[in-house]
Amino acid sequence: MLTALLKTMRPRQWAKNVVIFAALVFDRQLGLNNLPPMLRTLVGFIIFCLLSGVVYIINDIADVEADRKHPTKRSRPIASGRLPIPAAWGAVIALMAVIFPAAYILSPGFAAVALGYLLLNLAYSKWLKHITLIDVFSIALGFVLRVGAGVTLIHVARFSPWLYVVTTLGSLYIGFGKRRAELSLLADEANAHRRVLDGYTIPMLDQYISVLASTTIIAYSLYTFSAPNLPENHVMMLTIPFVIYGIFRYLGLLQCGDSGGAPEEILLSDRPLQLVMLLWGASVLLIFYIF
Repeated sequence: MLTALLKTMRPRQWAKNVVIFAALVFDRQLGLNNLPPMLRTLVGFIIFCLLSGVVYIINDIADVEADRKHPTKRSRPIASGRLPIPAAWGAVIALMAVIFPAAYILSPGFAAVALGYLLLNLAYSKWLKHITLIDVFSIALGFVLRVGAGVTLIHVARFSPWLYVVTTLGSLYIGFGKRRAELSLLADEANAHRRVLDGYTIPMLDQYISVLASTTIIAYSLYTFSAPNLPENHVMMLTIPFVIYGIFRYLGLLQCGDSGGAPEEILLSDRPLQLVMLLWGASVLLIFYIF
């Protein structure tokens, strides 16, 4: 049952919480000479991973009937019966009894953001995921809240608001890509598995994705030469090609196969995308902490 519980909490998806470190990295506070903010952010990351796990448990409880009709989700622990629903609720209560006191001790502001994240996801599971457009915007807001959570954990001097814009646009891009993949995979049975898919068409989603790909590139490009804490020689603009390639690579995976439904699976399996993200991250660290 413990193995089933851990699988329900989806540790592979916890990688999304790495955006909590954005404030630490982009405010140039990463380093052994800044151990307190690094440790606070690390603990905040762990708390958000547990909170994400709680959200996934609640989602699977809410979606249990629909998951049982899905070609792949039917094997999830709650849908398959390996994790009884009463045990799942017990785990939710126990985890929240640890998460929120720890979050408040870390920072009252962080606890407030964590609570907002939980309430957003509860609303998503109950109502928002059934509303066309609002469903994906809710997912994007979850990423923005993660970035905001990282800001509350440290004293931020010059964190550019452009990063909130890039986070919003990038998460919308991935979210609509996920909807496109689901629609393509499930075809005529899409509405039976996820009611909101009845409000989308593949041509419509392709237009959304194209607009968001363009605006994400533009927003990131504007960040690279307008943020207050970047090198004055605009060397940060050299990272733009990595972002463009990553966006185009994900778009190619959407268009050329069944990939895209689970972004975390792509991250763990697609070598070109992993390489470009590694090169982008190394370039950012080099520019921020060497130049």
